[in-house]
Amino acid sequence: METAFPPLFAEQMQALLGEEYESFLASYDEDRWYGLRVNRLKTDAAAFRGLAELGNQLEPIPWAPDGYYYPEAVRPGKHPHHHAGLYYIQEPSAMAPVELLDVHPGHRVLDLCAAPGGKSTQIAAKLQGQGLLVANDPASDRAKALAKNIERAGVRNAVVLQEEPAALAKAFPGFFDRILVDAPCSGEGMFRKEPSMIAYWGKQSAATYTALQDEILQQAASMLAPGGRLVYSTCTFTPEENECRIATLLQAHPELSIVPTAPSHGWQPGLERFGGCAGESLSGTVRLWPHHVKGEGHYAAVLMRSSESVTPLFAASDDGDMEDASRRTIAGASLRSQSSASRRDYKASRTASVTKGGRAGRGVSESAQPSPAEQWGRFAAEQLALSAPLAGKQIAYGSRLYLQPEGLPSLDGLRVVRPGWYIGEAGKHRFEPSQALAMGLTAADAVRILDLQPDDPAVWRYLRGETVEAAAGRICSGATRRAAEEPKGYVLVCVNGYPLGWGKWQQGVLKNELAPGWRII
Repeated sequence: METAFPPLFAEQMQALLGEEYESFLASYDEDRWYGLRVNRLKTDAAAFRGLAELGNQLEPIPWAPDGYYYPEAVRPGKHPHHHAGLYYIQEPSAMAPVELLDVHPGHRVLDLCAAPGGKSTQIAAKLQGQGLLVANDPASDRAKALAKNIERAGVRNAVVLQEEPAALAKAFPGFFDRILVDAPCSGEGMFRKEPSMIAYWGKQSAATYTALQDEILQQAASMLAPGGRLVYSTCTFTPEENECRIATLLQAHPELSIVPTAPSHGWQPGLERFGGCAGESLSGTVRLWPHHVKGEGHYAAVLMRSSESVTPLFAASDDGDMEDASRRTIAGASLRSQSSASRRDYKASRTASVTKGGRAGRGVSESAQPSPAEQWGRFAAEQLALSAPLAGKQIAYGSRLYLQPEGLPSLDGLRVVRPGWYIGEAGKHRFEPSQALAMGLTAADAVRILDLQPDDPAVWRYLRGETVEAAAGRICSGATRRAAEEPKGYVLVCVNGYPLGWGKWQQGVLKNELAPGWRII
C-alpha cells in the first residue's frame, strides 16, 4: 500500500532528492527496522547474546557497537531482561548521534534535550560510571520518564534536571566536554515509525522549529568547554532545520568548526549548500536516509570548540524560556506559555519528586531521629556486601539520600528531578532502599538475593507487585550464591543474576517491595 504524504511534503522531498525520490518513497512501503542496544553498565554483547532466546535472532547495527536489529515478532519489551535494564529498545538510526559524540570515561557530558532517555543511557554506558552526565528535559512528564529510564539502566553518575537551556547556561558556563543537542524538530524522519505523525505535519511552521533550534544551540555552545565536542541531531529532513542551523551557528561563532564525519554505513553527506545557508559548506555533516540505511531518517553534525577560547560564547539571557516542541511529536505544547506566576507556584510547592537545588522537599520533619546518612550507613553494613563504599558525595534532600557525582557545580536555583543517584529514604525506624539503588547494584553487592529464571512464574508475580513464596534455601548470598546464613531481611530479587528490585523475606514469603511505578499493570 502506497504511503500518502501531504502534497507539500512530497513536493519538497522531490525537489530535495531529485532522481532518488522514487527510492525514498518506496522505502515507506517496506517493513521498518527494530533495534535494541545492550546496556554495558550491566552486561556486554557476548554475555547478553548467550543469555536467552533473543541472542540468536539479533543482527548487528553497523554504526553502533552495542546495537542490534531484532525481528518485530520477538517483542523484547515484554521480557524480564528489559525490566532488569539489560537493554534499551531504540530506533537504529537514533543510536548514531551518541556514537559521533565520542564519549569516554571521565568526560563531563550534557544531554540537553534528553527525554525519554535512550541517548542518555547510551552516553552513560560509554562513561562506565566515571565522569558526569547531566540529562535535562524542560517538560515535567518527560523528565520523570527520563529519570526512570536512567535508573532502570543502573546509572550511578547522572543528574536529571528539568530546566530551560538558558538557566543551565548560567549554571554551567564552559563546563562540558561533550554536549548532545538532539533537538525538537518537525519529525519527518519518523513517518515510517509513527505513520500517525503524517497527519500532524505542517501544523507548526518551520520557523517555529528553527527559532527554537537556534536558541538551544546558542545556549549549548556557551556550555561547551574549550576543545569540547557538540553533536547536533534531528530526526527530520528539511535543510532549514539541519544544515541551515549549523551554518547560522558557524557564521556567528568562528570558535566552532565542523569535525567532518565520513559517510560510511550507507550514510550520505550533508548538503553542501542550500538556499538560505549563506554559502557555508556543510559537507562534513551527515544524513541517514531510510532508502540508504536500515533505519529511519536522521541528520547529525559534529562541532568542536577551539581550545584557545575560554569565555562563554553567549551570555545567558534573563528570559530563557524555550518551547517544548517534542522532537518526536509535532503538536507539542509550548513552554513559552508557562508564566512567571506558574514558576512561583512551582517554587512554592517543592514537591518530593522535583526539588529546588539545596533545599529540602516538603513534609520533612525536624526530629531527633538518625540522619539519612546514619541510617544509610547501618543499612549498608547490615544488608549489603560492598567491597568499598559507593562513589559519590552524600547529599540529603529532606529525608531522601543521594550520591552525587564529584565536581558538580551548585544546583541552587535549578529545577532538579534527581540530584544524583537516589539510594533511599530515612524512615521513622529504618532506612528504606530505593528502586534506583537496586537497579544500580550487582547481585554480588547484596547479602541476600533471590535469583529467578526468566520462565519462572514468580518473576511475573514479582513484577506485578505480588508476594512470592520462596523457601529459605532459595535465599542466597549474592557473592557466593550459597544459602544465606540468615534469610530474614531485605532481599535483592534478580533474574539471571540481574537485579529487578527489593523484597523482604520472612518465614517462606517474600513481601514485595517493588516501587509502585515500576509494577506491571
